[in-house]
Amino acid sequence: VQLQASGGGLVQAGGSLRLSCAASGRTFRSNTIGWFRQAPGKEREFVAAISWNGGSTYYSDSVKGRFTISRDSAKNTVYLQMKDLKLEDTAAYYCAASRLTGPVTKLYDYDYSGQGTLVTVSS
Repeated sequence: VQLQASGGGLVQAGGSLRLSCAASGRTFRSNTIGWFRQAPGKEREFVAAISWNGGSTYYSDSVKGRFTISRDSAKNTVYLQMKDLKLEDTAAYYCAASRLTGPVTKLYDYDYSGQGTLVTVSS
């Protein structure tokens, strides 16, 4: 499975961005797509996840109510709509694929990960 994240950029605090994660290859091996982020000097952390089949979604507490994860199965693409962005949302955002189902929130439970896309929130 290959994953390509895109859509990052520079945005002012309070603004919005939509990230995309395009999956290709043996996508049938993946049941869950997740977004993680890594800020400078910090560990990579879970942001959100969605199941391919049922569309169940999971969010970290820090983004709940501001971010929305969705999928377009026909396009093999997962989106992360980010609203009311804060300075602390600044990070490189990565999408990852897991064969597991349910609230898959640990990075080690993901089998594939793509290149990140940088999100910078300015004041």
